[in-house]
Amino acid sequence: MKSYTRKLFAGIVVLIVAPVFTSFQPVGGSGLVFAQSVAGPAIGSGLAEPVSRVRVHPFEPSEELLYVAEFSRSLLKKIDVADFRFTAAREPSLRKVVANELTRAGGSAYSLKFTGEVSSKGFFSKLFNLRFRERIESIVEPISFTVKKTKRVDEQGKRARISESTYDNGKVVWLERDPNDPSRPPRSSSAAFSGQVQDVLSAIYFLRTQPLQLGKTLEITVSDSGVVYQIPVHVIEKARQKTVLGRIECLRVDAEVFGANRMIASDGQFSIWFTNDNRHVPVSARIKTEHGAFDITLRKVIQNPTPRDSMASTKTVTE
Repeated sequence: MKSYTRKLFAGIVVLIVAPVFTSFQPVGGSGLVFAQSVAGPAIGSGLAEPVSRVRVHPFEPSEELLYVAEFSRSLLKKIDVADFRFTAAREPSLRKVVANELTRAGGSAYSLKFTGEVSSKGFFSKLFNLRFRERIESIVEPISFTVKKTKRVDEQGKRARISESTYDNGKVVWLERDPNDPSRPPRSSSAAFSGQVQDVLSAIYFLRTQPLQLGKTLEITVSDSGVVYQIPVHVIEKARQKTVLGRIECLRVDAEVFGANRMIASDGQFSIWFTNDNRHVPVSARIKTEHGAFDITLRKVIQNPTPRDSMASTKTVTE
Protein backbone atom coordinates (compact mmCIF):
# COMPACT_ATOMS: atom_id res chain seq x y z
CA MET A 1 0.00 0.00 0.00
CA LYS A 2 2.79 2.38 0.86
CA SER A 3 4.52 1.95 -2.51
CA TYR A 4 1.19 2.41 -4.30
CA THR A 5 0.54 5.62 -2.35
CA ARG A 6 4.00 6.88 -3.28
CA LYS A 7 3.40 6.18 -6.96
CA LEU A 8 -0.03 7.79 -6.99
CA PHE A 9 1.13 10.84 -5.07
CA ALA A 10 4.16 11.28 -7.33
CA GLY A 11 1.82 11.32 -10.31
CA ILE A 12 -0.44 13.85 -8.60
CA VAL A 13 2.56 16.05 -7.82
CA VAL A 14 3.35 16.22 -11.54
CA LEU A 15 -0.25 17.22 -12.11
CA ILE A 16 -0.08 19.97 -9.51
CA VAL A 17 3.26 21.32 -10.72
CA ALA A 18 1.87 21.89 -14.18
CA PRO A 19 -1.78 21.25 -14.97
CA VAL A 20 -2.22 19.54 -18.28
CA PHE A 21 -3.59 22.33 -20.46
CA THR A 22 -1.84 22.28 -23.79
CA SER A 23 -2.44 23.27 -27.38
CA PHE A 24 -5.68 24.97 -26.33
CA GLN A 25 -6.72 26.52 -29.64
CA PRO A 26 -10.29 27.80 -29.89
CA VAL A 27 -11.64 28.18 -33.42
CA GLY A 28 -10.74 31.62 -34.70
CA GLY A 29 -8.23 32.31 -31.93
CA SER A 30 -4.66 33.15 -32.84
CA GLY A 31 -3.24 32.35 -29.41
CA LEU A 32 -1.36 35.68 -29.32
CA VAL A 33 -2.03 39.08 -27.76
CA PHE A 34 -0.46 41.96 -29.68
CA ALA A 35 0.82 45.13 -28.07
CA GLN A 36 -1.50 48.11 -28.41
CA SER A 37 -0.46 51.79 -28.46
CA VAL A 38 3.11 51.15 -27.38
CA ALA A 39 5.42 54.12 -27.73
CA GLY A 40 8.73 52.33 -27.28
CA PRO A 41 10.45 49.00 -26.64
CA ALA A 42 8.96 46.65 -24.06
CA ILE A 43 10.24 47.69 -20.64
CA GLY A 44 12.89 45.41 -19.24
CA SER A 45 13.36 43.35 -22.36
CA GLY A 46 16.79 44.73 -23.31
CA LEU A 47 16.13 43.50 -26.85
CA ALA A 48 16.10 45.17 -30.25
CA GLU A 49 12.91 43.61 -31.60
CA PRO A 50 10.64 46.17 -33.37
CA VAL A 51 7.67 47.25 -31.25
CA SER A 52 5.18 46.24 -33.96
CA ARG A 53 6.23 42.61 -33.57
CA VAL A 54 6.41 42.44 -29.78
CA ARG A 55 3.82 40.09 -28.26
CA VAL A 56 2.73 41.16 -24.81
CA HIS A 57 1.63 38.21 -22.70
CA PRO A 58 0.09 38.82 -19.27
CA PHE A 59 3.11 37.34 -17.49
CA GLU A 60 5.78 39.34 -19.35
CA PRO A 61 8.42 40.53 -18.89
CA SER A 62 8.46 38.49 -15.66
CA GLU A 63 6.13 37.14 -12.99
CA GLU A 64 6.22 34.94 -9.90
CA LEU A 65 3.27 32.96 -8.48
CA LEU A 66 3.38 31.30 -5.06
CA TYR A 67 0.99 28.51 -3.98
CA VAL A 68 0.30 26.26 -1.03
CA ALA A 69 -1.18 22.75 -1.44
CA GLU A 70 -3.35 21.11 1.24
CA PHE A 71 -4.74 17.58 1.65
CA SER A 72 -8.12 16.55 3.07
CA ARG A 73 -9.61 13.12 3.82
CA SER A 74 -12.30 12.20 6.34
CA LEU A 75 -11.29 13.84 9.62
CA LEU A 76 -8.10 15.24 8.15
CA LYS A 77 -8.87 18.75 6.91
CA LYS A 78 -6.49 20.93 4.89
CA ILE A 79 -3.20 19.41 6.00
CA ASP A 80 -0.19 21.17 4.47
CA VAL A 81 1.34 19.12 1.66
CA ALA A 82 3.66 21.26 -0.47
CA ASP A 83 4.82 24.70 -1.55
CA PHE A 84 4.83 25.74 -5.22
CA ARG A 85 6.53 28.48 -7.16
CA PHE A 86 5.94 29.32 -10.84
CA THR A 87 8.11 31.91 -12.55
CA ALA A 88 8.09 33.39 -16.04
CA ALA A 89 10.91 35.45 -17.54
CA ARG A 90 12.49 36.48 -20.82
CA GLU A 91 15.96 35.41 -21.85
CA PRO A 92 17.99 36.10 -25.03
CA SER A 93 17.36 33.67 -27.85
CA LEU A 94 19.90 30.86 -28.19
CA ARG A 95 19.97 31.27 -31.95
CA LYS A 96 23.11 33.03 -33.16
CA VAL A 97 21.29 35.43 -35.48
CA VAL A 98 21.01 39.19 -35.14
CA ALA A 99 17.64 40.47 -33.97
CA ASN A 100 16.54 42.13 -37.24
CA GLU A 101 17.19 38.90 -39.19
CA LEU A 102 15.09 36.96 -36.68
CA THR A 103 12.16 39.32 -36.96
CA ARG A 104 12.30 39.30 -40.77
CA ALA A 105 12.08 35.51 -40.59
CA GLY A 106 9.08 35.68 -38.23
CA GLY A 107 11.07 34.71 -35.14
CA SER A 108 11.81 36.43 -31.84
CA ALA A 109 15.00 37.88 -30.37
CA TYR A 110 14.19 36.27 -27.02
CA SER A 111 12.74 33.08 -25.56
CA LEU A 112 10.36 32.64 -22.68
CA LYS A 113 11.66 30.62 -19.76
CA PHE A 114 9.14 29.09 -17.38
CA THR A 115 10.17 27.46 -14.10
CA GLY A 116 8.03 25.36 -11.79
CA GLU A 117 9.22 24.21 -8.38
CA VAL A 118 7.47 22.08 -5.77
CA SER A 119 8.69 20.72 -2.44
CA SER A 120 6.96 18.68 0.25
CA LYS A 121 6.23 20.12 3.66
CA GLY A 122 4.35 19.60 6.90
CA PHE A 123 2.55 16.75 8.62
CA PHE A 124 1.49 14.89 5.46
CA SER A 125 5.09 14.51 4.34
CA LYS A 126 6.08 13.03 7.70
CA LEU A 127 3.00 10.80 7.94
CA PHE A 128 3.59 9.06 4.60
CA ASN A 129 7.37 9.58 4.51
CA LEU A 130 6.88 11.32 1.16
CA ARG A 131 9.68 13.85 0.86
CA PHE A 132 10.02 15.18 -2.65
CA ARG A 133 11.29 18.10 -4.64
CA GLU A 134 10.73 18.72 -8.31
CA ARG A 135 11.90 21.46 -10.66
CA ILE A 136 10.85 21.88 -14.28
CA GLU A 137 12.22 24.39 -16.79
CA SER A 138 10.56 25.06 -20.15
CA ILE A 139 11.99 27.08 -23.02
CA VAL A 140 9.30 28.46 -25.33
CA GLU A 141 9.38 30.45 -28.58
CA PRO A 142 7.10 33.41 -27.73
CA ILE A 143 5.56 34.20 -31.12
CA SER A 144 4.42 30.69 -32.02
CA PHE A 145 4.28 29.79 -28.31
CA THR A 146 5.83 26.41 -29.02
CA VAL A 147 7.92 24.53 -26.46
CA LYS A 148 11.48 23.83 -27.58
CA LYS A 149 13.07 22.16 -24.57
CA THR A 150 12.05 20.79 -21.16
CA LYS A 151 14.37 19.99 -18.26
CA ARG A 152 13.24 18.24 -15.08
CA VAL A 153 14.92 17.38 -11.77
CA ASP A 154 12.89 14.92 -9.68
CA GLU A 155 13.95 14.00 -6.13
CA GLN A 156 11.91 11.59 -3.98
CA GLY A 157 13.74 10.70 -0.79
CA LYS A 158 17.12 9.25 -1.84
CA ARG A 159 15.91 8.67 -5.40
CA ALA A 160 16.83 11.28 -8.00
CA ARG A 161 16.24 11.59 -11.74
CA ILE A 162 17.26 14.22 -14.28
CA SER A 163 15.54 14.33 -17.65
CA GLU A 164 15.50 16.44 -20.79
CA SER A 165 13.02 16.60 -23.67
CA THR A 166 13.64 18.29 -27.01
CA TYR A 167 10.96 19.11 -29.58
CA ASP A 168 11.82 19.50 -33.24
CA ASN A 169 10.27 18.73 -36.63
CA GLY A 170 7.20 17.03 -35.18
CA LYS A 171 9.14 14.74 -32.84
CA VAL A 172 9.81 14.78 -29.11
CA VAL A 173 12.87 12.96 -27.75
CA TRP A 174 13.13 12.29 -24.01
CA LEU A 175 16.21 11.13 -22.05
CA GLU A 176 16.37 10.42 -18.31
CA ARG A 177 19.45 9.63 -16.23
CA ASP A 178 20.21 8.76 -12.61
CA PRO A 179 22.72 11.28 -11.15
CA ASN A 180 23.47 8.86 -8.31
CA ASP A 181 24.51 6.13 -10.76
CA PRO A 182 26.38 7.67 -13.75
CA SER A 183 27.22 4.22 -15.15
CA ARG A 184 23.58 3.31 -15.53
CA PRO A 185 22.36 3.68 -19.17
CA PRO A 186 19.81 6.48 -19.57
CA ARG A 187 16.18 5.72 -20.26
CA SER A 188 14.82 7.12 -23.50
CA SER A 189 11.59 7.53 -25.39
CA SER A 190 10.34 9.40 -28.44
CA ALA A 191 7.02 10.16 -30.07
CA ALA A 192 5.60 12.06 -33.01
CA PHE A 193 3.18 14.96 -32.75
CA SER A 194 1.46 17.29 -35.19
CA GLY A 195 0.70 20.96 -34.80
CA GLN A 196 1.31 22.75 -31.52
CA VAL A 197 2.37 20.77 -28.48
CA GLN A 198 3.32 21.91 -24.98
CA ASP A 199 4.93 20.32 -21.97
CA VAL A 200 3.19 20.15 -18.61
CA LEU A 201 4.58 23.53 -17.52
CA SER A 202 4.41 25.70 -20.64
CA ALA A 203 0.79 24.53 -20.98
CA ILE A 204 -0.32 26.70 -18.06
CA TYR A 205 1.08 29.83 -19.64
CA PHE A 206 -0.18 28.92 -23.09
CA LEU A 207 -3.71 28.60 -21.73
CA ARG A 208 -3.43 32.03 -20.12
CA THR A 209 -2.98 33.58 -23.57
CA GLN A 210 -6.23 32.06 -24.86
CA PRO A 211 -9.85 33.32 -24.75
CA LEU A 212 -11.67 30.99 -22.36
CA GLN A 213 -15.35 30.56 -23.20
CA LEU A 214 -17.96 29.04 -20.89
CA GLY A 215 -19.40 25.80 -22.30
CA LYS A 216 -16.52 25.09 -24.68
CA THR A 217 -15.12 21.56 -24.93
CA LEU A 218 -11.74 20.98 -26.55
CA GLU A 219 -9.17 18.25 -27.02
CA ILE A 220 -5.64 19.19 -26.07
CA THR A 221 -2.20 17.70 -26.79
CA VAL A 222 0.46 17.33 -24.11
CA SER A 223 3.84 15.61 -24.06
CA ASP A 224 5.25 14.22 -20.82
CA SER A 225 8.30 11.93 -20.50
CA GLY A 226 8.36 11.24 -24.22
CA VAL A 227 4.69 10.25 -24.41
CA VAL A 228 2.04 12.31 -26.22
CA TYR A 229 -1.50 12.44 -24.81
CA GLN A 230 -4.80 13.71 -26.18
CA ILE A 231 -6.94 15.04 -23.33
CA PRO A 232 -10.46 16.52 -23.42
CA VAL A 233 -10.84 19.86 -21.63
CA HIS A 234 -14.14 21.47 -20.56
CA VAL A 235 -14.83 25.07 -19.50
CA ILE A 236 -17.80 24.34 -17.27
CA GLU A 237 -18.49 27.06 -14.69
CA LYS A 238 -18.30 30.79 -14.01
CA ALA A 239 -18.47 32.11 -10.44
CA ARG A 240 -17.12 34.77 -8.13
CA GLN A 241 -14.32 33.42 -5.96
CA LYS A 242 -12.57 34.72 -2.87
CA THR A 243 -8.89 34.89 -3.84
CA VAL A 244 -5.67 36.61 -2.84
CA LEU A 245 -6.50 39.10 -5.63
CA GLY A 246 -9.88 39.89 -4.06
CA ARG A 247 -13.37 38.54 -4.69
CA ILE A 248 -13.41 38.25 -8.47
CA GLU A 249 -15.10 36.35 -11.28
CA CYS A 250 -13.32 33.14 -12.26
CA LEU A 251 -13.75 30.28 -14.74
CA ARG A 252 -13.53 26.62 -13.78
CA VAL A 253 -11.85 24.31 -16.28
CA ASP A 254 -11.87 20.50 -15.95
CA ALA A 255 -9.34 18.26 -17.73
CA GLU A 256 -9.80 14.51 -18.20
CA VAL A 257 -6.34 13.47 -17.01
CA PHE A 258 -7.48 10.45 -14.96
CA GLY A 259 -8.44 7.08 -16.42
CA ALA A 260 -7.26 4.41 -18.85
CA ASN A 261 -4.68 5.69 -21.34
CA ARG A 262 -4.53 9.03 -19.51
CA MET A 263 -1.67 10.65 -17.62
CA ILE A 264 -2.90 9.18 -14.32
CA ALA A 265 -4.19 5.60 -14.73
CA SER A 266 -6.69 5.71 -11.86
CA ASP A 267 -10.01 7.33 -10.98
CA GLY A 268 -10.11 11.00 -10.11
CA GLN A 269 -11.08 14.52 -11.11
CA PHE A 270 -9.00 17.61 -11.81
CA SER A 271 -10.29 21.21 -11.83
CA ILE A 272 -8.58 24.58 -12.00
CA TRP A 273 -9.94 28.13 -11.61
CA PHE A 274 -8.63 31.04 -13.72
CA THR A 275 -9.50 34.72 -13.31
CA ASN A 276 -11.99 35.76 -15.98
CA ASP A 277 -9.93 38.67 -17.31
CA ASN A 278 -7.11 39.24 -19.78
CA ARG A 279 -4.51 37.80 -17.35
CA HIS A 280 -6.20 34.44 -16.64
CA VAL A 281 -4.25 33.99 -13.41
CA PRO A 282 -4.62 30.42 -12.06
CA VAL A 283 -5.90 31.14 -8.55
CA SER A 284 -6.74 27.64 -7.33
CA ALA A 285 -7.00 23.99 -8.31
CA ARG A 286 -8.57 20.83 -6.85
CA ILE A 287 -7.62 17.20 -7.40
CA LYS A 288 -10.01 14.52 -6.12
CA THR A 289 -8.84 10.91 -5.80
CA GLU A 290 -10.03 7.83 -3.95
CA HIS A 291 -7.44 8.66 -1.28
CA GLY A 292 -8.61 12.23 -0.66
CA ALA A 293 -8.62 15.73 -2.11
CA PHE A 294 -5.76 18.12 -2.82
CA ASP A 295 -6.45 21.88 -2.82
CA ILE A 296 -3.88 24.25 -4.32
CA THR A 297 -4.33 27.95 -3.52
CA LEU A 298 -2.56 31.02 -4.81
CA ARG A 299 -1.02 32.98 -1.94
CA LYS A 300 1.04 35.66 -3.67
CA VAL A 301 1.63 37.29 -7.07
CA ILE A 302 4.79 39.28 -7.81
CA GLN A 303 4.89 41.12 -11.14
CA ASN A 304 8.43 41.77 -12.43
CA PRO A 305 10.06 40.43 -9.22
CA THR A 306 13.51 41.53 -8.11
CA PRO A 307 16.02 39.09 -6.54
CA ARG A 308 15.08 40.55 -3.15
CA ASP A 309 11.38 39.83 -3.82
CA SER A 310 12.19 36.19 -4.64
CA MET A 311 14.22 35.75 -1.47
CA ALA A 312 11.42 37.26 0.61
CA SER A 313 8.79 35.07 -1.04
CA THR A 314 10.88 31.97 -0.32
CA LYS A 315 10.88 32.85 3.35
CA THR A 316 7.15 33.59 3.34
CA VAL A 317 6.15 30.30 1.70
CA THR A 318 8.43 28.00 3.70
CA GLU A 319 7.70 29.47 7.10
